[in-house]
Amino acid sequence: MRINTGFQWLATIIVAAGLALQPAVARDEAEACEPDLALVLGSGGAAGLAHIAMLRVFEEQSIRPKEVAGTSIGAIIGTLYAAGLSVDEIEALFREFGESALNPFAGLFSGEGPPSLRDLIEIDLGNGSLLDSNRFVEFAAERMDAESFDDLELPMSIVATDFWSGEARVFTSGELLPALRASMAVPGVFAPIESGDDLLIDGGASNPLPTNLVADHDIIVAIDVTGTRERNGGQTPDISDLLFSSFEIMQQSILRARLREYPADIYIKPAINDIRMLHFDRVEEILERARPAADELSEKLLETLADCHPHTESDL
Repeated sequence: MRINTGFQWLATIIVAAGLALQPAVARDEAEACEPDLALVLGSGGAAGLAHIAMLRVFEEQSIRPKEVAGTSIGAIIGTLYAAGLSVDEIEALFREFGESALNPFAGLFSGEGPPSLRDLIEIDLGNGSLLDSNRFVEFAAERMDAESFDDLELPMSIVATDFWSGEARVFTSGELLPALRASMAVPGVFAPIESGDDLLIDGGASNPLPTNLVADHDIIVAIDVTGTRERNGGQTPDISDLLFSSFEIMQQSILRARLREYPADIYIKPAINDIRMLHFDRVEEILERARPAADELSEKLLETLADCHPHTESDL
């Protein structure tokens, strides 16, 4: 009896130790699959719709960034994501907007259907720009519950530029809509935003891919959606191409310098060419062109975060 009692006591200790160990192991595995990763979404006009394809990769791999930083279109899509919208919801939002842009008179005379381009963007020459972005920002904001940075599920940094000093202005608190309007205020296209004594324009003028804002994280993933230019049979670009492409060239110069100082662990640049700044009606085409870059991101995440994707017998 004493021997049996001793064995029972020993068995009890072993079982108890095993039960105590299992939650600890589970916790360790869970922590391994929640990397200290930050996501940076760059500026680039409609080409920035490629960010949606990148977010889908994160969703497919069940990876949630610890923080997001974005400029211009990257700020808009990043904020929608940080507010808790799914990738499907974000894509549907831009498809709805893109479809309305195909027909300037869609929905103009009735309350049915998506808002028209004319409803969303108004000519605003009096404010030093071609277009007024207020209605588009409000259209996007209606799809999320968040009104301030405190309402977001993830920490978010939004970049704009102080027109007078030329320095980046970073928003991490307060109301979201003014920050988004400022971040996307492309000079000559959208009206600048007054903020106290400051006059704010597009963040791409000072920091188009703000990797420096998340430098304290272990892993930085940066998505560069500035396009590239191709020779057009010797033809001289028209004035709109010169205007938008010159701004793009400036951004790329700043971006290269910034990456030398604050490099990304995973840097992805989708091959999005011949997409102008306001081509939001080409959602399908942009997402299709972004697919190879999305595949590249998927592979690099699998390599970098191997502990989050353990092999199973079916993989071997």
